[in-house]
Amino acid sequence: MSRVAYVNGRYLRHAEAQVHIEDRGYQFSDGVYEVILIKNGHMIDEEQHLKRLQKSLSSLEIVLPMKQTAMRHIMKEVIKRNKFQNGIIYIQITRGVAAREHSFPKYSNPTLVMTARRIAAKNYNEIESGVKVITIDDIRWKRCDIKSISLLPNVLGKQTARNQGAYEAWMVDAAGYVTEGTSTNAWIVSPDGRLITAELGRNILSGITRNRFIKIIHELNYKLEERQFSVEEAKNAREAFFTSSTSFLTPVTEIDGAVIGNGRAGSLSIELLKAYDNYMNQAY
Repeated sequence: MSRVAYVNGRYLRHAEAQVHIEDRGYQFSDGVYEVILIKNGHMIDEEQHLKRLQKSLSSLEIVLPMKQTAMRHIMKEVIKRNKFQNGIIYIQITRGVAAREHSFPKYSNPTLVMTARRIAAKNYNEIESGVKVITIDDIRWKRCDIKSISLLPNVLGKQTARNQGAYEAWMVDAAGYVTEGTSTNAWIVSPDGRLITAELGRNILSGITRNRFIKIIHELNYKLEERQFSVEEAKNAREAFFTSSTSFLTPVTEIDGAVIGNGRAGSLSIELLKAYDNYMNQAY
């Protein structure tokens, strides 16, 4: 079955979808994006994703190309035309097409692209095995709270992880604190059971799945600390994991070669993941 994409008012076969070579997204990474999980045909935390999209656009002074009601209709239509129940929808908005000049063009229409695809479900045996993480220097710009399509440092970090047999790389700032993963938010569980993740600021993205897990943690009456943590603290944690729209909650069982806990997913990580599964199944 052929995939379907949306580009500037048209639904096209995915293989035929394209944008102009002078689109500022292509020339300057002058744009933003969102990735929304689809579960049982419904978008998970759709409202929160659209709010973050608007925040990112406003930070770059890019105008939303249409009203949100129209955006929602197109998103649902893209999911419908791709004929699947579980996967993701990708939304990208750039400043649009203009002659190559660093400053903003006087006139340009934003480019809107949407694609969707299935993602494979993980079983709990895979999840309990966990994944390996390495740490790398955080070399990104100083506005990581904007979900910009400028992701080259993240791409290099992810490839470094894969080259070293790891699944993800956690980025570390000049002071030695973990900021976030190349495409995820980083978490640890202290030896006495406190859940710890970096506080929001310009150096990390406000992950929608991160925020959902914070709500779940409060509902389950666990202790949460939003603060910086060092690589050494992470290596000595009882448990570690990362979260994102596509990875949900993925246990980390090794950091830079140091085994976390007993080398398997921790009980708290599994409990939180099951609570998130329950949320997704009951939310709609």
